[in-house]
Amino acid sequence: MKKALRIGAATIALAAVCTTGAVFNSLQTNENDFAAPTVQTAVLKQGATGGEVKELQRRLKQWGYYDGAVDGVYGAKTVEAVKRFQKKNGLTADGVAGKSTFAALGMNDSVKALEGNKGGSSSSNQSSNYTNSDLYLLAKCIYAESRGEPYTGQVAVGAVILNRVNSSKFPNTISGVIYQRHAFTAVSDGQINLEPDKTAMNAAQDAMNGWDPTYGCIYYYNPAVATSSWIFSRKTVTTIGKHIFAI
Repeated sequence: MKKALRIGAATIALAAVCTTGAVFNSLQTNENDFAAPTVQTAVLKQGATGGEVKELQRRLKQWGYYDGAVDGVYGAKTVEAVKRFQKKNGLTADGVAGKSTFAALGMNDSVKALEGNKGGSSSSNQSSNYTNSDLYLLAKCIYAESRGEPYTGQVAVGAVILNRVNSSKFPNTISGVIYQRHAFTAVSDGQINLEPDKTAMNAAQDAMNGWDPTYGCIYYYNPAVATSSWIFSRKTVTTIGKHIFAI
């Protein structure tokens, strides 16, 4: 009897493992949504928020699939709009925006984010803490704050933002750091809403993958335009392009 019970228990455990594996595989293979191992969230689905969702809504609305508010909230209306778009374009109509849906929408930066960094930079555990929306928002801030700077300087701006996330002196999320009151000129003057280019996307990914040209700095400024006397009191660590990076 005991032997029969042991065999039965083993059978149930094996079935549970197989079921779990089947669920994982079905999620993993849908639209190649998990093609980027360095980004934790590889898809947009109901409940997602942020600039990437807003761009998705804008494009769907422009093409007549969506009639709701472009508010950056992936709600029921967005799900239905995505389903209509997917059906029209021969994709699996599941209402989840993954790599294939982004490609069909022409959201090439989002596709690149899902594919991960292919420039040869080392991956870091740091990047697994962030989502595609975080990556997109970081790229927007990098572009708004430092376009025209050398590439290393753009990565450095991203690194400062991530260093702030990890500092107890600042909010602990990328959006919290970027939208902290008076923290970034580009937020105050609206340049944060500009579309980031591929260079900014690459710089954001490199920063998330652990490249920090600032060696841990949490401040940067352009001495030619800075007006705060306090910022000049910070200890300078390095200068890249027009920006001084400090602690």
